[in-house]
Order: sequence, then C-alpha cells, then structure tokens
Amino acid sequence: MTVAVPVSSAVSDTVLDKAARGERLNAAEIEALYHLPLPKVAAVANALRLERRDPDVVTFLIDRNINYTNICNVGCNFCAFYRTKRQSDSYTLDYAQISAKIRELEQVGGTRILLQGGVNPELPLEYYTGLLRHIKAHHPSIRIDAFSPEEVLFFEKTFGLSLDDLLDTLVEAGLDGLPGAGGEILEDEVRAKAAPARIKSHDWFRIIDAAQRKGLYTISTMVIGFGESYAQRANHLLKIREQQDRANAQYSGNGFSGFAMWSLQTENTRLHGKAPGATAHEYLQQLAVARLALDNIPNIQASWPAQGFKVAQAALYYGANDLGSTMLEENVVSAAGNHDRHAVTVRELVRIAVDAGFTPAIRNSRFEIIEWPDAATMLQRSPENPEAGRGVGVH
Repeated sequence: MTVAVPVSSAVSDTVLDKAARGERLNAAEIEALYHLPLPKVAAVANALRLERRDPDVVTFLIDRNINYTNICNVGCNFCAFYRTKRQSDSYTLDYAQISAKIRELEQVGGTRILLQGGVNPELPLEYYTGLLRHIKAHHPSIRIDAFSPEEVLFFEKTFGLSLDDLLDTLVEAGLDGLPGAGGEILEDEVRAKAAPARIKSHDWFRIIDAAQRKGLYTISTMVIGFGESYAQRANHLLKIREQQDRANAQYSGNGFSGFAMWSLQTENTRLHGKAPGATAHEYLQQLAVARLALDNIPNIQASWPAQGFKVAQAALYYGANDLGSTMLEENVVSAAGNHDRHAVTVRELVRIAVDAGFTPAIRNSRFEIIEWPDAATMLQRSPENPEAGRGVGVH
C-alpha cells in the first residue's frame, strides 16, 4: 500500500494550475498528484473532461466478451480464469458455439465482440483464421476486436510468422482491432512478481505499435493494486502517453481510442492475501490522475464490473466520460470474485448516466455515437413496466 506524503500548497497549486491550462505534466509532476487532496485533483480532472468531451454526454457500447478457450500455459498469479487442459472444466469453443453467443448479441443490438482466450498450445493458426472468417461470413455487422498482445506474442513464437505477416494474416481473415488486455502495470519489476511468464512491457508496446501502424483499433489499459509505487503508476501512464504521441505522429492519428482501468481482483487467485488490491478512493484517484496525465487520449472509461455501479457513477465526476460496455458476457473479472457484476442491461447504463446528470449515448468501439436511447421512455415506470429504472429487464 502506497503512503501519501504531504505536498506544499505552492507545489499543489503549480501542478494543478499547469494541468488545468492543458499543459503537459512531467513524471515528477504526475507523481506529485498522488500526494494532493483528491477533491482538488478531481475538480481539475472533471473540468478537463468537460472541456475535452461533450460535457452533457456519457457514452457506452453494446458488446459481448467471448472467451474462446480457458486453457492457458502462462499461469498468471492474479488470474482465476485459466485452466490446464487436464482440468475437468477446461474448454475450447467451436465455431457453432461462438456463433450462438454472437446471435444473442445481435438480438439486443450489439455491434462488437471482444474475443480473447488463454494461451492454448493445442490450437493451430487455422483455428484462429478460420474463426475470424466464420464470424465475418455469418455475422457481417459485428466488429471483431480479438487477441490480446499476450495471445499475439504466442502466435508469433508458435506459428513461424513475423509480427507483420501475422497481423496481415489476421486482418485478411477479418480482424478489426486488438484489445489492450495484458497491460496491467507496464513496469517489468511489478509484472515479474505478479506473473513471471507474462508478456514483457517492451513486447506489449511492440505489438500494439505494429497494430496501430496497420490501422487496427486499440485501447490502452491499466490495473492497479499489485503493490506498485506511485512512481510506477506514473511511469505506466507516461509510456501510454508516449505511444499515443508516436501513433498520432506516424500512423495518421490511429492511436488508442480510449483508456480503461480497474483495480486488481484477487479472490480465487494465488495473489489473494499477498497483493494489497486498491480501494475505491485509490481507483477514483488513479482515474483523476490519468485524466490529467493522458492529455492526448480523450476518452476515459469508468469500470463498473470491478468497481460496482456507484463507484463507476462517481467516476463520471473524476475524469471519465464513458461507462464501458454492457458486457453481455464476462468471465475473467467475474472468476476473480465479482460474480454479481458481469453483465448489465442498456437500461442500467442509461439509468446510471441519467441519475448522474448526463445524457446517455450508445457508441461503437471507436467512441463514435451511433444511437441516442430514449431515456425518458426507458426509465418511466408504468403498470406495464413496473421495474423501469431499477436496473432489471431486457436490453
């Protein structure tokens, strides 16, 4: 657990004034933010959020997470989802099973699947390319954001293709974007303690950079609570910001579409009782610091799956402008203890936005608004719809 160190009012005013003017903060200034009163940092973060995004609107996406396999040979200490192939509850989905899940998403107006799995050494390249082609042929309106940098690194090592050739092969088969999973804290000292076999930070950025160069959608991520220092949290943000600068300058602005962060969930993992995790205060603090530090990433998500609805709602005043997605299915976070918060309805996210004083809007994975839900009708209670506004019911 990091300990706050008092910062003089002069330093506080200087750093916050600089951030409020939209000027770029350096590493020492970002680290100093963690030692300032959170209400002051939050006030500047909220002001920047209102300035950089539509001040009246909160967005979200209708999507589904599909984990095609839970068999994995990486064995991260903080993961409760993975299984070895010998365990009775290990699985690999076939194309028909995945199509059935996508049809359920289509029925509720979904536009994107987040397709990820464990690092399964039993699957050939043809499983992945065939799956992408199957989805594009049978579900042409669905965007496919698939295969984290961890999975791509495994493909690269296993299938004998260069990274460029591998990504070209996946894109030709139907890949639209690359998730930002596997980032956690992009400091190898922290990563080595939490998951020694986990992808190293330089490979994470190398793969993300290649994906951005090829025009693929990407999003930046962060997980706090491993016992990392404030300096390490600040360095993570700086590395994300530097990659965004590179993408904006070299790849026609095809950088990270947004930033998503959540706190470590350790229940049912080998880190339970060994990693401190993070409180709601720390989560909101980190979100506010991210808004001030990431001056080149306009969209910041609030995480309801890990933090709960109330904290996610509060996050809309700590720098977030987006509620993530409905997550018609989510297995990784829920496996680590959040069994009651792994999917929501459109109505629930509409209610969260409206109750916080914002206008809800449905977006695509590039944060482009595609629909304005009728919030007044959706939340109006009536004899025919007595549960409206209570976060229950169909999408």
